[in-house]
Amino acid sequence: MGSHQENAKVFKALCDPKRLAILEQLRSGEKCACVLQGPLDLTQSGLSYHMKILCDSGLVVSRQEGKWTHYRLSPSGQEAAVKLLLALTTPEGEQKGCCK
Repeated sequence: MGSHQENAKVFKALCDPKRLAILEQLRSGEKCACVLQGPLDLTQSGLSYHMKILCDSGLVVSRQEGKWTHYRLSPSGQEAAVKLLLALTTPEGEQKGCCK
């Protein structure tokens, strides 16, 4: 399942309203940073901050085209995040212990 430090990056990416709005925007396909800035009312540095967190989590991937960066959702990042959430919230079965 990976280290707790690495796993926490996924949840950090999901715990901010601006980042959730960015993910919502990316659901319709790849977007240039210049397109994301306007509707989200973010400065370039603000958008960069949020995109770094989203990319570090693996949920979003980027590519450079000239001076602009383009972002899209990562299918493998989505799969890993879903597996992580399931692993963390699925009971392991009957507990072994002293109280049976």
